[in-house]
Amino acid sequence: MPKPILEVQELHKHFHTAADQVVKSVDGISLTIQPGETLGLVGESGSGKSTLGKTVVGLLEPTSGKVVFHGQNIATARGSQKRELNRNMQMIFQDPHASLNPRFRVGDIIAEGIDAYRLARGQARRDRVAELLERVGLHPDHAARYPHEFSGGQRQRIGIARALAVKPQFIVADEPISALDVSIQAQIVNLLKDLQQEEGLSYLFIAHDLAMVKHISDRIGVMYLGKMMELADRDSLFMEPLHPYTKALLSAVPASNPSAKRLRERIVLHGDPPSPLSPPVGCPFHARCPAATEICVRYIPEGKEVRPNHWVACHLF
Repeated sequence: MPKPILEVQELHKHFHTAADQVVKSVDGISLTIQPGETLGLVGESGSGKSTLGKTVVGLLEPTSGKVVFHGQNIATARGSQKRELNRNMQMIFQDPHASLNPRFRVGDIIAEGIDAYRLARGQARRDRVAELLERVGLHPDHAARYPHEFSGGQRQRIGIARALAVKPQFIVADEPISALDVSIQAQIVNLLKDLQQEEGLSYLFIAHDLAMVKHISDRIGVMYLGKMMELADRDSLFMEPLHPYTKALLSAVPASNPSAKRLRERIVLHGDPPSPLSPPVGCPFHARCPAATEICVRYIPEGKEVRPNHWVACHLF
């Protein structure tokens, strides 16, 4: 196995409320991402996926734990090291409208990183912007327009071009398709796959749509209430999910094959996820788990490698 490009070690990110309560948005997550790999991350709203992504790229400071990029702890990096880490770790945001400055022309938005890192000036800068626009399926003339003149899918392409502008090695895509029409989602995912092959990029791809996550990911992690429930390669997770929560999520994925749909048992979870302000004792999923036992109520399960490269946090294993 090559050395991971990214290592997350027992990462915690907690927030304090006005009432001095603690929200454990990310609660002891560990994972690795290999060069050229896409790790998909799924889970219900409030599971901590986006907080994990923002903490990984340094937009949020971790409460404890480490994020190591190419052997460098991003929390302790300073000066030129910190600057180089920031360049190599970029983010594509969920809302392509809110993430683009409406007062800037598209060319200047894309060139923000180019200017910040002094990668090109003058004609070279303009040529680089034109090249990036073409690579994401837009026309170089679009550089003179403003974000409001584009559709949601086009705006997300602009956001992708901006992330690519500084030639990063790793990108966190934080639900980059959730705000787009279904007809556009596949185009954006295929664009990201093509760019990955061309540039050798590594992705942390966060999404709700399990079908899209399966399409783009090499491995998939399933989060619930700040914890990683299951982590495995794509085919193992979809063919033989182990955690009851993963099974419930996958049972809701529409089946393209009618016979497969008839054979699939739909697992309906009762109740809502617990409030992160008052998480349950024991396994965070036990109150909704059809297979919960007394040990689940009392103790938090540790992640175990129950099959080669297949990790699950469940007392059933």
